[in-house]
Amino acid sequence: MLIYCDSVVLIYYLEATGSLHTRAVRRMKAIQTAADRVAISDLTRLECRVKPMRVGNAAALAIFDRFFQHPDLLRTPLTTAVFDRATSIRAHFKFGLADSLHLAAAVEAGCILFLTNDNRLSKFTGIAVEVLP
Repeated sequence: MLIYCDSVVLIYYLEATGSLHTRAVRRMKAIQTAADRVAISDLTRLECRVKPMRVGNAAALAIFDRFFQHPDLLRTPLTTAVFDRATSIRAHFKFGLADSLHLAAAVEAGCILFLTNDNRLSKFTGIAVEVLP
């Protein structure tokens, strides 16, 4: 199964702090155990890398960069079709730009599941949405 991970899930997973980290680690291990595949876009990469760059945390930035170089990670392109779908999502569901782009990228890539920690995105009907358990 192809699972698109929202940026926040990967931030929780890779930052190694708190109960959200524990939940993200548990879910990411379940993905690996099931031999499912994780998909992201360059928007995911951008959102994950901003804070480490802003605060000058080279070690955290390196952790994110290593993750994004993993050969099993599927990088979905942000094509015109993604932007067109994101426009529709934004208009119909009133989500923000980044959330609309993430959802559109997941749908266009053929993902079966969108993994997030944002309960608001559960109302999207174009793909199964799982809020981080």
